[in-house]
Amino acid sequence: MDAFSTVIRVASHQQHTEAETSPFMAHLLGGRLGVDAYARYTEQLWFVYRALEDAAAGLRGDPVAGPFIRPELMRVAELERDLAHLRGPGWREGLEPLPATAAYADRVAECGRSWPGGYVAHHYTRYLGDLSGGQIIRDKAERTWGFARKGDGVRFYVFEAIANPAAFKRSYRELLDSIAADDLEKQRIVDECRRAFDHNGAVFRELDGQFPLSA
Repeated sequence: MDAFSTVIRVASHQQHTEAETSPFMAHLLGGRLGVDAYARYTEQLWFVYRALEDAAAGLRGDPVAGPFIRPELMRVAELERDLAHLRGPGWREGLEPLPATAAYADRVAECGRSWPGGYVAHHYTRYLGDLSGGQIIRDKAERTWGFARKGDGVRFYVFEAIANPAAFKRSYRELLDSIAADDLEKQRIVDECRRAFDHNGAVFRELDGQFPLSA
């Protein structure tokens, strides 16, 4: 019997690949889009992480989700610092999520309120992704738009309180493997992971529509 962390990783591999190879992300990482596209993407992340972290306080004592609530992962403060750098001090004024972002954040909030296992699915797809592939985005952003290394503009990708990301990811996967859930619930969590990647992909598609490469 495979470990649950392996089951989740394998089950969501296709959607993960699709998200990573979306036209918007490919153009962003390829240096073919301006800093405005990067800023717009960062704005969308703020809505999703606010939903994740607003729900965290109420789940700290939950037997399923509680072990995953780790303060060193929290990203909202870093996102807000990045947005102030990218958009200026009035970055909140008129800020609206894309429809796909609103649907994604609503789903995260709904899981946070009513389904701890589903919350873990969203927690896993976001934070472990940030610790892994997020570092590629940080490196590209620094080189493409001239941000200071690990400075304002890319702080979202810098986990200052995690000295050893590889060890942290191992301990996170161990938490997944020992999650307080039966096989049926684990399957539901896997399905929600797939749904999380689908939400993420929908955000990328809408961003791609906003920032088409001119022919």
